[in-house]
Amino acid sequence: MDVSQLAQTLAIYSLPVLFAITLHEAAHGYVARHFGDLTAYAQGRISLNPVRHIDLVGTIIVPILILVVSKLAGGAGYLFGWAKPVPVNYSALRRPKQNMMWVAAAGPVSNLAMALAWAAIIKVADVVPADYFATPMRRMGIAGIEVNMVLMLLNLLPILPLDGGRIVASLLPHRMAWQYAKLEPFGFPILLVLLFTGYLGVILGPMLSVSFALIGTVFRL
Repeated sequence: MDVSQLAQTLAIYSLPVLFAITLHEAAHGYVARHFGDLTAYAQGRISLNPVRHIDLVGTIIVPILILVVSKLAGGAGYLFGWAKPVPVNYSALRRPKQNMMWVAAAGPVSNLAMALAWAAIIKVADVVPADYFATPMRRMGIAGIEVNMVLMLLNLLPILPLDGGRIVASLLPHRMAWQYAKLEPFGFPILLVLLFTGYLGVILGPMLSVSFALIGTVFRL
């Protein structure tokens, strides 16, 4: 891949990655406010402005590095990243254990909604007159589906501090949830091991294939 192709790829993926990561966090804050925790609201984190959520490393540097390395290597690495975590005061929630499940689920749900929105953009690109806008629009739509489905499924893995881990902790009985929460310091190392050993692809691959197929069927892509 030459420099111009790499620049085009970065341009195509920039908006999908930016919104997938930052709106994921904004959704956590919005649902937390709904259940009584105003911490994120007071800090201005319930916002559609990506600047309020951008983490220099997680939102920009890491996704770009993954994208560049995967494209130069001729592979299809799983593109992911993170934004500044939205602060949640569990004790401020009306029913902390139960409400936390919905706060955690809000992020993946937002990614699903964005994936569907990008699929709709692909449909628009397919029906508008073929010009120099249609092709980039379609490519960006495909990137948007890919990025959001990877982030959704990755975050639903039952590993703390991922959203899936939070959901599991909310569903477990109190004593088991307390014991489960003690595993959180090991969550990031576990993810790194899964990533570098290739098992993350083994886990996510089939789920992504099914998800892409379902979206393609629904939108007749």
